[in-house]
Amino acid sequence: MQYLLLIYRNEAKMINMSPADRQALSAEYGTYTQSIIQSGHFKAGDGLQPTTTATTVRVREGKTLTTDGPFAETREQLAGYYLVEAKDLDTAVGLAARIPEAKEGSIEVRPVMIYK
Repeated sequence: MQYLLLIYRNEAKMINMSPADRQALSAEYGTYTQSIIQSGHFKAGDGLQPTTTATTVRVREGKTLTTDGPFAETREQLAGYYLVEAKDLDTAVGLAARIPEAKEGSIEVRPVMIYK
């Protein structure tokens, strides 16, 4: 089964990180990503640009409305994701717990709906 591991973190902390701390975090992500590639769990994954680059789209009464930034104000913002193959939820949770940001932010684990 496929699971989407959504990575949430406080963008302000990332922006205020020292270059050395940012480089160390990037190295942790590189190590983690390589480990799930080698284990066969990895399907896809990417980091996302900051919410300041986001555009929210809504269609109301046939009109397309756009707003700069995310839809809602939150303490943690969606920062990236991994799409993984796991035999069950427990395995997916174990993979999510190893994501570096799980120590500071949060990881949402969602089963992917397969349409037939």
